[in-house]
Amino acid sequence: MALTLHRLNEEQLLVGCQKNDRTAQQQLYSSYSGKMYALCCRYVKNKMEAEDVLVTAFTKVFDKIDQFKSEGSFEGWIRRIVVNEALTWIRKNRSLYLETDLEKADYEPDYDKLSDHLETEDLLRMIQALPTGYQLVFNLYAIDGYSHKEIAEQLNISENTSKSQLSRARVYLQKLLAQQDWDVQQKIKSDEGTN
Repeated sequence: MALTLHRLNEEQLLVGCQKNDRTAQQQLYSSYSGKMYALCCRYVKNKMEAEDVLVTAFTKVFDKIDQFKSEGSFEGWIRRIVVNEALTWIRKNRSLYLETDLEKADYEPDYDKLSDHLETEDLLRMIQALPTGYQLVFNLYAIDGYSHKEIAEQLNISENTSKSQLSRARVYLQKLLAQQDWDVQQKIKSDEGTN
C-alpha cells in the first residue's frame, strides 16, 4: 500500500512544525530552502559554508517557530532568521573589512545598451565581487530592504558608515558595469570585424 503525500498549506506547516512533525518540517524546508540558499550565497561566498549557514538557520527556524505570530509574511520571518545567521557566521569567521577608499568610476556605462547584455548571473557575480563591507551593506539595504539604522545595529557600525558603504558599493558596481559594457562593446566590434 503506497502512501500519498499531500502538500500542506502554510498554516498546516506551522502547526505541524510546532509539534515537531518531521513531515511538516521536511516540507517546510523543501518549500523555502532554495530561496534561502540563494540568500545565503549572497552573503557567504563559499557554497559549502553557505549550506552550513542554511542548515543552522533552519534549525533556528524550527526551534523558534512558536515565536512566529502570523503577523506579516512567514517567508519574510524565515528570511530575517537566515540573514541574521549569515551575519553571525560572517562575524565569527571573518574579519569584517569596511573599506574606506575607492577611486571614482572613470566611465559612465550606457545602461540602455548594457541592459540587452546583462544577465541576472552577471549582476549576482558583480555583487559577489564587491569588497566584503560593500557587499554586506548593499545586500542588506538594496536587496533585503534593511534600513541604515538596522544595518548599523547588525554590523555594529554607525549609520553614516552604512550610508558611505552603500554609496561606495554603488560606485564600485558602476565601475564593474562600465567594464562589462566596455567588454561587450569590444566583442561586438570584434564580431563585426570578422563578418
